[in-house]
Amino acid sequence: MRHWLMKSEPGELSIDALAKLPRRTTPWTGVRNYTARNFMRDAMAVGDLAFFYHSSCAQPGVAGIVRVSSAAHPDPTQFDPVSAYFDPKATRDSPRWMCVDVTLVEKTRLVAIAELRATKALAGMVTLQRGNRLSITPVTPAEWQAVVRLAGRKPGTA
Repeated sequence: MRHWLMKSEPGELSIDALAKLPRRTTPWTGVRNYTARNFMRDAMAVGDLAFFYHSSCAQPGVAGIVRVSSAAHPDPTQFDPVSAYFDPKATRDSPRWMCVDVTLVEKTRLVAIAELRATKALAGMVTLQRGNRLSITPVTPAEWQAVVRLAGRKPGTA
């Protein structure tokens, strides 16, 4: 099992909105970066865990934990001409963008970005690196346990 961090703007999808969805599951659509797409397509597996990170908001940070609940599949928003994520170069025979479904495991206390940055064990965390703008990044086992502890959970419980 691998660990990830997946960013979402709360206005697009928040941890609370995910909790209200049927089966607390949604496709992680709208990713339009090839590296992040490749993580979903080539590296993520059903059962992997990810931190749900609120970004581009007043208080960015880790807001919960989700589980990857499907294999990668074509992102339907690329085919929808009224979607902000429409891609006219994508076809159903040759999709350009992929997504995975995620299911809420638990909402945690918000672990703010300032707290993440102040934690020595997270100094190398990809999402905290200067200039990183990826919406999906890998998380090492040690980083996973450090954030789980910051969120007030026992290591190994999520």
